Amino acid sequence: MSGLQGSGFRGQVTLDGPSGTGKSSVARAVAARLGAAYLDTGAMYRAATVAVLDAGIDPEDAEAVAGVVAGARIDVGTEAGTEIVRVDDVDVAVRIRGAEVTRAVSAVSAVPAVRRQLVDQQRDLVAAADAVVVEGRDIGTVVLPGATCKIYLTAAPEARAQRRAGQLGVTDAAEIAAIAADLRRRDTYDSSREDSPLRPAADAVVVDSTELDRDQVVDRVVALAQAAVGVSR
Repeated sequence: MSGLQGSGFRGQVTLDGPSGTGKSSVARAVAARLGAAYLDTGAMYRAATVAVLDAGIDPEDAEAVAGVVAGARIDVGTEAGTEIVRVDDVDVAVRIRGAEVTRAVSAVSAVPAVRRQLVDQQRDLVAAADAVVVEGRDIGTVVLPGATCKIYLTAAPEARAQRRAGQLGVTDAAEIAAIAADLRRRDTYDSSREDSPLRPAADAVVVDSTELDRDQVVDRVVALAQAAVGVSR
């Protein structure tokens, strides 16, 4: 999982922020540009949620959730061009993006024991890479507080809802409004939880993507990453 020869970047780029900001597509593109490994920590929490749902456990039952996740084998890939997400050797890469998992993932990811388990796994994966781009919600604040370059990607809720609707093929105004409401609900839940709340790290650069397209955001993040290690573009 080492960076490409000649890319000039060695270290960790953390990309945090709320849902619907384009973190995944931006992080994958940045990793490709830097020749770095890529880790989607959100996919890990969604995979844990699949394990909980399959076990028939209430996502709000923290003790039972912790027990299920502790016994589950969660594997994620670290190649920017290929998404690999498995739970107990079953491919769940498509399923984790579904509505059922999306509704339950905030509750599962709020369980401290789940976060401790997956953070340890995330740190192990990062330690194996010379260069890595890691996306999530608490990477710069909790998982990798000493990261080389920290980015907090945000956007107006309306813009985020439009982007998510585009990904889902939704065009109905009422459905888009419902998506926006769900994004706000997740923001509130994730930013107010006691363990590892969603917030920018004190030393993160905040990038607002409301008026930017994906390529502009990628250019900005790549430039910040290269500047952090003294590499000119």
